[in-house]
Amino acid sequence: MGELERRGQFSIGEVLAQLRPEFPDISTSKIRFLEAEGLIEPARSHSGYRRFSAADVERLRDILTMQRDSYLPLRVIRERLAPDGQAAGAADGGSGRVPADMSRRQLLEAAGIAEAELAELEDYGLIRRVGRQYGPDALAVARTVAALRQYGVQARHLRAVRAAADREANLIEQVVAPQLRQRGTGARDAAARTAWQIADLTLRLHATLVESALTEAGLAAPARPAPASGYEPGADISDRTADSAGPSAGGVRSASGR
Repeated sequence: MGELERRGQFSIGEVLAQLRPEFPDISTSKIRFLEAEGLIEPARSHSGYRRFSAADVERLRDILTMQRDSYLPLRVIRERLAPDGQAAGAADGGSGRVPADMSRRQLLEAAGIAEAELAELEDYGLIRRVGRQYGPDALAVARTVAALRQYGVQARHLRAVRAAADREANLIEQVVAPQLRQRGTGARDAAARTAWQIADLTLRLHATLVESALTEAGLAAPARPAPASGYEPGADISDRTADSAGPSAGGVRSASGR
């Protein structure tokens, strides 16, 4: 047993190994998504890797169980996991949790981005506000795009991602529309459960198709990490706080090479 395990600290790969027997579909992407949504808050090692405590693993198990058995949306799961019935992520005097709704200034501070960067994310439709407030999804998007930026990926490159997400959401809405038109008790809840089930399946399909396309391009995931790179199984760009060799690759170019 490693020193981290003895102290109750696990890498993301070790967490996957613990949870996969019960949740075969668990992935690093899903864990990162749950973190971005503020449902889990793993610590970071000195080198920038996520480190999960035993309590973090149990919290993940609770979240995954509620998703699998009750088809609950993350908003409801967040409320159920919040202490003392408070909305999870609400401002609580500096606990570090993400506010459920943020002002522009709060979002800028939490994401660590400049006003011009936020304006660009809004211009390209990656972040949308409701009235004058921003939800936790805005913070998740801002942080993810900031991580991508160190690899040369800019907001303008992600317009297709936004468009694809909108198309998938529209497809789901069309599928559940007949349920929404029903007048029976619980029809809307049933439609929401169906929508989230479809969303989960489409996200899995999307990830599989991207992985397949990369493999066809000769960029299959390495079977074992290369020791010289400091790569960790299950780790990715957002698992490291230090810059890697990615940005030196020259960023994203179009098919024309521009």
